[in-house]
Amino acid sequence: MESPDTLRDAIIWFADFEHCRQFMTTLRWPDGVVKCPQCGAEKLTWLAKQRVWKCYAGHERPTFSLKTGTIFEDSPIALEKWLVAAWLIVSCKNGISSYELHRGLKVTQKTAWFMNHRIRLAMQEGGFNMLGGEVEIDETFIGGKARNMHASKRAAKIHGRGPDGKEIVFGMVERGGRVIAGHVDTRKKNQLQPLIRERIEAGAAIFSDELKSYDGLESDYQHAVINHAVEYVNGNVHTNTMENFWSLLKRGLHGTYISVEPFHLFRYIDEQAFRYNTRKLTDAERFATVMKQIVGRRVTYKELTGKNLEDGRSSLLPVSARDVEGDSAF
Repeated sequence: MESPDTLRDAIIWFADFEHCRQFMTTLRWPDGVVKCPQCGAEKLTWLAKQRVWKCYAGHERPTFSLKTGTIFEDSPIALEKWLVAAWLIVSCKNGISSYELHRGLKVTQKTAWFMNHRIRLAMQEGGFNMLGGEVEIDETFIGGKARNMHASKRAAKIHGRGPDGKEIVFGMVERGGRVIAGHVDTRKKNQLQPLIRERIEAGAAIFSDELKSYDGLESDYQHAVINHAVEYVNGNVHTNTMENFWSLLKRGLHGTYISVEPFHLFRYIDEQAFRYNTRKLTDAERFATVMKQIVGRRVTYKELTGKNLEDGRSSLLPVSARDVEGDSAF
């Protein structure tokens, strides 16, 4: 077996460290020549007992492992567990909770939570491919339902009607193609329309509901509107594809993860967007796609918990800045 095709195959295959080494070496150095990630030197020695290479170029950090420079860096968890965890998370349609991962891999729940977020980082899609053709745009609200809350929590969190106190997520989907979605601050025109113009080709056909923030798109797009107070479909005019993505996102958030902090929400949106955009791939192809994106990406526990800031707040960039840094869809 050259590479696994199913979860059962992955568990058996990656249980052998030599298979993990072979997989990671081919992934990182496709030409077969292992190079030092710090200086690029090829004069190396493999230290089998320590499972590291030693570089003889004379710099301060002469040793490096298969994990160095990847999302796995500085993790004491063995690759035998990391690669199976990645397969599980990537292949499961509704995601894997940290408690499921903790029970399945015999690691602590805290470690499983950290592993989940590292793998989500590799699932974030890069590039700036614009959407075209027929594109649906819509927004939704993420937050707990008042009827499911204890009276004391309801009084503390629910201060108004409808979406008040909930997080806003905006999305664009090309019919038959890709989706782009992200966490936004408001539904106002000055935030949504720049995102639309940056991510959708001029001249494309856009379908939306009657939200006033979409007024004015007619100058650059073929804009058709559906009035949801009257109907949900009028010929070719609807936003049902985008609504389908929202149902998939909320199924994972409510059914698998249960509770998600607002400052981590963009990570879960990116995870579901990746699954949607790779829906036509097999589990093995989806796994291979994610593994090609593990190099050069890293998130520390302090960054995830906000402990690297004096005031203890999340260190995540605001939505407007994340687009520049390439950390999210927006």
